[in-house]
Amino acid sequence: MFRLQRFLFATLLAAMLVPVAQAQLLGEPPIPPKQKKEKKHAANLEWMWQYSPPPENGREHELIQDPEFLPFLEANFTAPQSFWGPNPTDPKAPTHKTLAQAIYDFLTIPGQVIADENRYITVTGSVFHFRTSRGLLWTDLNTKDPLIAFAAIDWIRESRSTDDPAAEYTLWIFTNKPSFGKPLPGSNEDSAHLPPPLVRSLTRWMARPVPGTGTVQKITAAILVDPDGTPHPVPVPGGGGAAPEEAKPLPKRPS
Repeated sequence: MFRLQRFLFATLLAAMLVPVAQAQLLGEPPIPPKQKKEKKHAANLEWMWQYSPPPENGREHELIQDPEFLPFLEANFTAPQSFWGPNPTDPKAPTHKTLAQAIYDFLTIPGQVIADENRYITVTGSVFHFRTSRGLLWTDLNTKDPLIAFAAIDWIRESRSTDDPAAEYTLWIFTNKPSFGKPLPGSNEDSAHLPPPLVRSLTRWMARPVPGTGTVQKITAAILVDPDGTPHPVPVPGGGGAAPEEAKPLPKRPS
C-alpha cells in the first residue's frame, strides 16, 4: 500500500513538472512591441488646388459642389455661431445654423478662387439674394496640419440700410486653431495673431466693391472666434496703423 502511494505521488509530481519544464525550454513569452501612435493630421487638401486658376477667377462654384467640400467644412469648423440664420429645420427656433452651413451660404454665389505663392488658396463668394453678405475661405496647403480660416462680412442692422454706402458691417473671423491665446503659425505678435498671408488676403478682399456695385463696405468692427466659440474683438485688418507685415519667404507647395 505504501509503495502504491509513493508511485501515485511520483506520477502526480511528474505531471505537474512537465509544463514547468516546457516553459523553461520555451522561455518567457515575448513582450508585444509597442505600437507607435500616428499623429493625426488634417485631411489632405490638395483636392482644392484643381479649382484654382486658370481660368482667371478659378472655379468657385465647382469647388463648393465637390463631394469633399461640405465634410471638410464640418470637420474643421465646429464653433457655435450667432450671426447668421436660424436652423432651417425650425425657422421659429432661436438656434442658428451650424458654422459649416453658414460658410456654405456665404460662398453660394460664386466669387473667385485665388492662388497665392503656389501655396495659399482663397475662396470668395456671397449669400444668395444678399450680395452684401460676403464670405472668404482661406487655407495653407503646404502643411500636414493646415491653418484654415473663414471670414464673413455681416451687416450691422442697427445702422443704415445696405443700399446706403455709409452702412456699417462687422467682420467675423473663424479659425480651426486657437487664435487669441497664442500666435498662429507664421503670425506676428499683433493683437489678432493672424499670419500676414491671411491678413493680406483679407485686406485685398475687403477693399473690393460689392459685386455689381462700386461700393466698398465700411467695416467698423472685427471679431475673432476661437474653435470653442470664444469671441475676441480685434482691430479691423488694414483698418489703420502700420501696414500688414510682409510674410517671410516660406516653402512653397510642391508642384
